[in-house]
Amino acid sequence: MILSALLTTVGINIGLCVLFFTLYSVLRKQPGNASVYAPRLVAEGKMLRSDFNLERLLPSASWVKKAWQTSEEELLSLSGLDGVVFMRIFEFSIKVFSFAMIFGIILLPINYVGNQLTMDYMDLPNKSLESFSISNVNDGSNRLWIHFSVAYIFTGFVCYLLYSEFKYISSKRIACFNSSEPKVHHFSVLVRGIPVSSGISFSESVENFFTLYYPSTYISHVIVRRTSKLQKLISDADDLSKRLLQMKSASYTQQRVGRASFLGRKVDLVDHYEKKLEDLVENVRMEQTLITGQEVPAAFVSFKSRFGAAIVLHVKQGINPTEWNTEAAPEPQDVYWPFFSASFTQRWILKYVAIAACIVLVVLFFGPVVLVQSLTHLDQLETWFPFLKGILRVTFVSQVITGYLPSLILQLFQHYVPPAMIMLSSIQGYIARSHIEKSACYKILFFTIWNVFFVNVLSGSVLYQANVFLELKNIPSVLAVAVPGQAEFFIAYVVTTGWTNTSSELFQMFSLIWSFIKRKILGRADDKLVVPSANYFSKIPKILLFGLFGITYLFLAPLILPFLLIHFCLGYIVYRNQLLTVYSPKYDSNGKFWPIVHNSTIFSLVLMHIIAIGIFGLKKMPLASGFMIPLPVMTLLFNNYCQRRFIPLFKSYPAECLIKKDRDDQSSGTMDAFYERLATAYRDPALAPIHTLGISDGRNAPLLQATEV
Repeated sequence: MILSALLTTVGINIGLCVLFFTLYSVLRKQPGNASVYAPRLVAEGKMLRSDFNLERLLPSASWVKKAWQTSEEELLSLSGLDGVVFMRIFEFSIKVFSFAMIFGIILLPINYVGNQLTMDYMDLPNKSLESFSISNVNDGSNRLWIHFSVAYIFTGFVCYLLYSEFKYISSKRIACFNSSEPKVHHFSVLVRGIPVSSGISFSESVENFFTLYYPSTYISHVIVRRTSKLQKLISDADDLSKRLLQMKSASYTQQRVGRASFLGRKVDLVDHYEKKLEDLVENVRMEQTLITGQEVPAAFVSFKSRFGAAIVLHVKQGINPTEWNTEAAPEPQDVYWPFFSASFTQRWILKYVAIAACIVLVVLFFGPVVLVQSLTHLDQLETWFPFLKGILRVTFVSQVITGYLPSLILQLFQHYVPPAMIMLSSIQGYIARSHIEKSACYKILFFTIWNVFFVNVLSGSVLYQANVFLELKNIPSVLAVAVPGQAEFFIAYVVTTGWTNTSSELFQMFSLIWSFIKRKILGRADDKLVVPSANYFSKIPKILLFGLFGITYLFLAPLILPFLLIHFCLGYIVYRNQLLTVYSPKYDSNGKFWPIVHNSTIFSLVLMHIIAIGIFGLKKMPLASGFMIPLPVMTLLFNNYCQRRFIPLFKSYPAECLIKKDRDDQSSGTMDAFYERLATAYRDPALAPIHTLGISDGRNAPLLQATEV
């Protein structure tokens, strides 16, 4: 890619960003768009209606000031520790790449004044971006020792920041726990693999076991039941109830007489749907009655203290390792009910099925990546499509195709990756949505790094030389040749995917269009407001991918650094605003996403070191190449220290904290009311009473007691 093509891409994306920011600053002030741009504030009753004034039609940046001035404590109270950790990823990245920019300012002229690549210095617009990379530095030049020093200094700085962040977030976890009110999931564990006993139910087995072995701490349990059919009936009844609500609303203008089915006779649709709803509700009640005996060998077991629950969680309960397995209980609203009936063997099989499916998805994505790489080489396109030769030689068209279009196509294909990974993670038997999302986050990160980084790098240079990877010693030299050659593509990718995606996150185009269709065309303005949650599992891998780009290309092609820094600054402001006004957390993992960030950053550093070993070897600097070898070793030792120092605090809370909190609660005298709530906290929502609009016949009492004590 030449410099003018990059400038074209930058210009297009700056224009899109300015457009999105301007439209957002105007549209967010319109009362009709409150459900799009401030659903959280609307749900909390903080959105005040204002009279019409000219200011509503003028763009302003007041939201930027509000997002900037919000303190971390305010953010913690609104979005939980997950929200704080998410924003600290941006803060961490800004610190890293602000420091890296210092080296970039030093390295860019050093790379540019080299003459390894034969180029015309006077023809700057048509100069290849490779002239700003390490490839342009002469072989054996003493200037390469500056690149060597940068690798060491930068690694030390990043490791220092990683340690500081890990320490800070670990202390925040403990502080949040110490200041929290009693939470039901701290007093409960999930028990799976309850053994079958002749003549007694699973519920009785649980009660007998924990009454016998934990008589002083055991309180109650909630047995899990098979409710998949019941959940489907309730979902159908809920959808039909919403449809009836819409038809009875004053804003509904369509005819109420029509065909209930494709070939059915014409009926009064309101009467028809009311009768159908009554039948569904009756079926729900019937199913709730029949479900009493459909127990699953799993139960939520509650205890009088956090420490008592922790002992049960960390001590093996039965002789048979597949029976009486204990897991940490998630928050009640975090529970994912569908896969409780899966056995130990089924979960084991499904785990590997999901891994195999993920690998297949990675392989299938290889096609779009090859297509994207072909667009970066006009000579290949002219060979494959000779009839496009005339169009491709138009300067602006060629610049758009090589600079903007490849990143856009790759971004469109990636849009379908997060839903696919969520589906694969959900079949693995996880019992909490937060567990599913964390697993999906790992899968998306692996998928993104492999397909966006490695496959793009390798398909551009050594696609047909796979045999070079048969020996580990070849990997540094292969990467040293392949990675610098793709710097221009990744710069365009950062600008196209990073800048524009961040500004479109603010603009919420699809939500805005759907809101308009609902209000103006479908007449569904009275629909219940749904406040979205921030999908950290899909956003964090994108941030970490850009971090990989920056760390890897720090001394290879430092021209990427300012574009990355702009992206992280944009993301910091935009996502703070979104967490304050749009997203509301449905549950909080208490910062458990940070170890993913730490591990990804360590991987990026080690990859940079491996590439450095290869590049110094190719540049005829064997001494520098040899001196680079201790750096990845020291980085991995540092990572091992951090894993042993901090990870235990992310897996469970220490006894010191648990016992102290238990004593404080007991002395407060408020635990009796909490124990009553604890006994029913994990009741399956499908077993709760049915409350449906228009169906109020006094039969709303629960049909099934979900708690056995």
